[in-house]
Amino acid sequence: MALISSTGFAHVRLTVTDIARSKSFYDQVFGWPVAIDASDQVDEPGVRASQEKFYGGTIYQTPQGTLFGLRPVGTDGFDPGRTGLDHVSFAVASRAELHSAATALDEAGIEHGSVQDLPAAGLAILSFQDPDNINVELTAPLT
Repeated sequence: MALISSTGFAHVRLTVTDIARSKSFYDQVFGWPVAIDASDQVDEPGVRASQEKFYGGTIYQTPQGTLFGLRPVGTDGFDPGRTGLDHVSFAVASRAELHSAATALDEAGIEHGSVQDLPAAGLAILSFQDPDNINVELTAPLT
């Protein structure tokens, strides 16, 4: 029996090296509404350490109701081989949307992989990197 009964995750926040650059990237790629934005205060004293100021970051409201945040931190780059985050994955409705996303990423000059089917998982995926080299994955059902 589980110790905690959870209905799923409420939010995820990535640490990024340049909040303006990352915000611009995620605005362009997803265009989600901004729920909270303290990025204009990031260089004010104490903001990067303030939970109340959301550490000088940005929080988006995703269409499914979860929150996706960006928090500015140091200058060291992302490494999926270190303990922590491997990648972040966002759902799209269909395989056709993965192909549409690949075309849109091409037109925006954003490098990406090919659409790959993962039959054992019942998924198709499309991967690309954000400005901090964090792997962003789009996932769709195979059916």
